[in-house]
Amino acid sequence: MKSSGGILIVATKNQGKVREFQHAFAPLGLTVKSMFDYPDLPDVVEDGATFAENALKKARTVANALGFPVLADDSGLCVDALEGRPGVYSARYAGEDAGDSDNNLKLLSELEELKQGEDTGQPLLSTARFVCALSLYDPATDHELTAEGTVEGWITSEPAGGGGFGYDPLFYLSDYGKTMAELTLTEKQLISHRGAALRLLTEKLSSRNGQL
Repeated sequence: MKSSGGILIVATKNQGKVREFQHAFAPLGLTVKSMFDYPDLPDVVEDGATFAENALKKARTVANALGFPVLADDSGLCVDALEGRPGVYSARYAGEDAGDSDNNLKLLSELEELKQGEDTGQPLLSTARFVCALSLYDPATDHELTAEGTVEGWITSEPAGGGGFGYDPLFYLSDYGKTMAELTLTEKQLISHRGAALRLLTEKLSSRNGQL
């Protein structure tokens, strides 16, 4: 696999994801760069039907533009009561220019509508899971390596915690008695969907002696 000089390029413009990748790869001595560092790169239309399709498309597009291996992530929230929504539309659930708070408000609004007439007082609205698909693509060989991770939880009616990003303040972990946003970054990496996908990807790469 062609080296980019101790730099891992991640195809994302999500600052929260950049922080998590930097935290994950710092012990390996890798410097993480993102699409913020390469402003002339083409935008990638995420029109895949699955997280894995979107991740591979982003990895291929950016890697071919730069000539180096690129890691791409596509991830989101799947809520059982909403038949898997928002899914691949998680980042833009409330609209193309929506922020995290907009998406969270829309999610809660839809779940509250389902509860109308059921005054249960239950703070946990639905079971859900975070899903992360990772794709590492090497343009020199046209080979890719993929991995997927998930974490199960609940959507709570009251957001809590100032950490994380996206739907983390609403994603409640029963084993911890906290939302994802209340975990430290180290705790989150140990149990999160992205952490699980990264560990699987690393295992696959190690089994191939670092070759795709």
